[in-house]
Amino acid sequence: MQTLYFVCFDLVREKLNNAMEESPSPSSGLLHDETASETLLGEEQEFDSETLLATEEREYIQFLLEKEADAGFSRHQSSLIANDNWTKSARLDAICWILRTRASRGFQFQTAYLSVTYFDGFLSKEPVDKPWAIRLLSIACLSLAVKMEESGRPRLSQFLLEEGYEFKRKMVQRMELFVLTKLDWKMRLVTPFAYIHYFIKMFCKEESLRKNMIPRTAQLILDAMEDAKLMDHRPSTIAAASTLLALDQKSTRNALEMKVNAVNPTGFLHIEDVVSCYNRILEIDKETATAEPNYRGAEAFENSSVSNGSSRKRKSPSVT
Repeated sequence: MQTLYFVCFDLVREKLNNAMEESPSPSSGLLHDETASETLLGEEQEFDSETLLATEEREYIQFLLEKEADAGFSRHQSSLIANDNWTKSARLDAICWILRTRASRGFQFQTAYLSVTYFDGFLSKEPVDKPWAIRLLSIACLSLAVKMEESGRPRLSQFLLEEGYEFKRKMVQRMELFVLTKLDWKMRLVTPFAYIHYFIKMFCKEESLRKNMIPRTAQLILDAMEDAKLMDHRPSTIAAASTLLALDQKSTRNALEMKVNAVNPTGFLHIEDVVSCYNRILEIDKETATAEPNYRGAEAFENSSVSNGSSRKRKSPSVT
């Protein structure tokens, strides 16, 4: 039985590796810089580098949107989480732990977001009602996200294991396999961070302001994880709403609609969803502003790097 388990887990790793190889690197397309473009073009090519970058950018965004559609985001996924107070409280504690671990180990922003996406997807299909099981699920989801987004193989020692929680590696591996099964092996998911540079460029016409918007937008995306219902929205919607909020906290619906329509010729953004996300993230941001900060520091997010992030201090749930 033990031998069979390890054979299965080898298949897990193989499928994850295959998924990573099939997907284009996030450094391609809109994340190319001018040096990379010149190398790609060659000195003798007559193409305009800016035109090429714009074409690659559109193709990359289209790829992301297709991946979103494949993921099948559903408004009903969060119903179990949103309607159960214990689960909501335990989820917030899990997110806090994930963000603390991300900050202490230097994992990327999208790694934390992806792990919460796995976490929510699992809870929507398999209720968990024990504190130790919630922490084990958190570790398994973060471990899987690390395998998808980070270089190298994660070790259990990389994760913050607080007093009272001790898990053997085999137990974590079994939970990983359980998560993979429940999520139908759909692990290569798009996160809002993939859209940050695109939407900042589209919504903010003043180039001097764009760099300062990056950490603010990243922080708002992390804040959005607090609300399980927001996680049901498509990543592009969350990214657009967060970018618009980083640009202006007092936008009217008409102003938001004008901005969205200006960059949305194919209709991939639904104005009702963007406005709803904008208003809810604004509420969360105001609540966060009065809370004691802890690991907030998305200012470390710059250029195309997504290597540092933040969270905030939350009251631990009352669980026994």
